[in-house]
Amino acid sequence: MDSPSLLGPVGERVPDVERIAVLRANALGDFLFTLPALEALRAAYPSAELVLLGAPWHAELWRDRPGPVDRVLVVPPAPGIRDPGPDEAGPTMDDFLAAAREQRFDLALQLQGGGRNSNPVVAALGARVSAGLRAEDAPPLDRWIRYVYYQHEVIRYLEVAALVGAPATTIIPALAVTDADRAEARQVLGEPRQPRVALHPGATDTRRRWPPERFGEVARTLVGDGYEVLVTGTPTEREVVEAVVAAAGVPVRPQVGTLSLGGLAACYAGCALVVSNDTGPLHLAAAVGAPTVGVYWVGNLINGATPLRARHRPIASWTTRCPVCGVDCTPGIYPHRPGDGDCPHRDSFVADVPTVEVVEAARELLGG
Repeated sequence: MDSPSLLGPVGERVPDVERIAVLRANALGDFLFTLPALEALRAAYPSAELVLLGAPWHAELWRDRPGPVDRVLVVPPAPGIRDPGPDEAGPTMDDFLAAAREQRFDLALQLQGGGRNSNPVVAALGARVSAGLRAEDAPPLDRWIRYVYYQHEVIRYLEVAALVGAPATTIIPALAVTDADRAEARQVLGEPRQPRVALHPGATDTRRRWPPERFGEVARTLVGDGYEVLVTGTPTEREVVEAVVAAAGVPVRPQVGTLSLGGLAACYAGCALVVSNDTGPLHLAAAVGAPTVGVYWVGNLINGATPLRARHRPIASWTTRCPVCGVDCTPGIYPHRPGDGDCPHRDSFVADVPTVEVVEAARELLGG
């Protein structure tokens, strides 16, 4: 029988659980949204081994890191599961699933999208009980909840955890920063001579990128206010980082691929503020306790912006038409993907966010 909790009904707990599999194998921000659900599972099943079916970077991140994940199994690349890395070789999905079944999972949870591709993988693990999300085009699991796109991601996965008797213990993603992370950040960055602010101008989807010249304006203002400014980016974001550095016109410190993910977490944890597009590093910064200013397209704000305002400020663009061709991006099955369908353009949907709004939010959080 269902029992009530802070977020609604909680399903019956599964008896005698020794091993739990959780599938979430995609990007950084997507994974961070699942942390409260993983904490709920850990609290509900404290003696069970919690195994994340993830990507190689998950295995590296969780090595010797405190938290709800005990072990990572790297799932092979597959459509809707994860993209392959450069020159990646490994087992086929069939071989992976055959080996995974030998581990005799008691519970298997799908925390990866609507389930068209991911539910068959979770079902094939052979767990005693499977649970997860189900879109209209997805096969069912033993226990499932309907996948409806416009829902905050953290709450979405907490509802899945509740299906197997794991009520929420928090709604705020939190990631531990280790001594090794701090040592790496200190070795790369040195000790700060002034309070640090980090800017992250990249994003995988170019439609979520605030223009580099706007980030440059923010950098110039904050340097003038007495802050040391870092501009972080992945190796694929080098060009946009260099554009921000050029636009700033003042000394800032570009950091492109200089830190591991753990080192980046420590970098952000030591910052007085992080200003970023809606992308994984923004959510990483929040998860390690840094104040943040995030630039969001309004549809993504619904799903991903932190609900707290004491230390976080999401700044929204309300653009709903392609800035190039004017196509309305709101109709259709996936209105959360501006420009899809009849529009091929990938120009920014957040370029209209005024610099002054970002600067005002930054100064308020910095106590200025």
